Formats: sequence, C-alpha cells, structure tokens
Amino acid sequence: MPDQPSHNPAEHTTGEAPAPDALRADARRNRERVLEAAREVFSARGVDAPMSAVARRAGVGVATLYRRFPTRSSLVAAAFDDQLTVCAAAFDEALADPDPGHGLYTLLRKVCTTLVTDRGFETVFMAGFPASLDYDRERACAEERLAHLVRRARDAGRLREDFSPADIPLLLLAVSGLASQPPETAVPAAHRLLTYLFQSFQADPPPRPAPLPPAPTLDLSGLHRPAERP
Repeated sequence: MPDQPSHNPAEHTTGEAPAPDALRADARRNRERVLEAAREVFSARGVDAPMSAVARRAGVGVATLYRRFPTRSSLVAAAFDDQLTVCAAAFDEALADPDPGHGLYTLLRKVCTTLVTDRGFETVFMAGFPASLDYDRERACAEERLAHLVRRARDAGRLREDFSPADIPLLLLAVSGLASQPPETAVPAAHRLLTYLFQSFQADPPPRPAPLPPAPTLDLSGLHRPAERP
C-alpha cells in the first residue's frame, strides 16, 4: 500500500541525525498521537472505520500507520488498553467491597459510563472485536468474575434468587443503545436506567427506593442522531 504524504514534522529530519533519546521520544509521541486519533475515530465511527481515517486524523501516512500497527486488531487493542485496565481495577474494587450488592452496582455504573462515552470501546466490549486470544482470555476472565460477583450478591440476599449472570448482558445491551447520544446526555441517562433496573434486581426492594439520578434531556427525535465523523 503506497504511503501518503505526512503532515507530521517529527517524521522528517534535516541536517544532523537526532540523538537516540530524541528519536525514542519522537516515536513515543507519534505512537500516542496515533492511538489518540484511533480512539477519536473509533469512538465516533466504530472500530470498523477505515484505517485511512485514523492515519488522516493522526497526520501520518497509511503505510506509516501499518508499520506501527500491522493489523486493525493490534491498533484496537493498543488504543483501548487503558479502558481495559480501568475495567479490571473496577472488578477488583467490586470484589473487595464488603457489601456485595453495592460492589456490583458500583462496577456496573463504571462500565455503563465507559460504554456510553466511548463508542469504540463499546464495540470492543460488547461485540468481541478484535478476535484475538488475548481479548478472548480477557473477556472470559471478566465473565467469570462477573458471575462470581452476581452469585456473591445473590447468596448475601441482595439479589433476587432467580437473577442470573446472563441478565447482566441484557442490562449492558440496553445501556449501550445510548452510545449514539452526546456524553452530556448519555451519561445521566445510563445512570438513571441502571438505577431503575438495579432496583428491580434486588431481593427485597425498599418500600421507598432511593431517588433516581436526574432525568436527562432526551426525546424521541434524538434516538437516531448520527455520530459526528472525524
């Protein structure tokens, strides 16, 4: 694939060759710029967006992008590594919470927030892309830990007896539908929907449930608002 003209000054050198440390620093900056561009493009257009759109956003040539990330899967994995780390930490916090119900709710709130604010990660998390052994292992581990959290909360009497770990994907699928909305609308809407549903999951819902988060500004006209295209 022919390279495209690059608008990145760091990719061109004149005069004396830069020192190795400077080259390494430039390489790190270039890599971060590519990953930031990938997150922006994937968040707006999904992870099936053209690689050329990522290269254009980052100001590098397509061939340069492929030299650094030979496959789409490798780019997606690198772009969303931080989000996966945040989710893993959220699982650890939920497991450490002495109140199993509160731990599960807090985990779901964090996951829902990430799903609706980052469309690219929503696709990675929900649709199983990219297909790689590392992601398959990560997903299997997350599913196992989530099932453990559900059993723990159910055994403690915090969840109704017929609640199943398979009900969690139903919740996440419902919430992920808000990803097309702008974050200032999607986040409060996701929190409100989660609170509604989680109250129905409880073994003994209180006669006076806790107040719901404020209602978002959302109407039927905005249900199919197209995402901006970087």
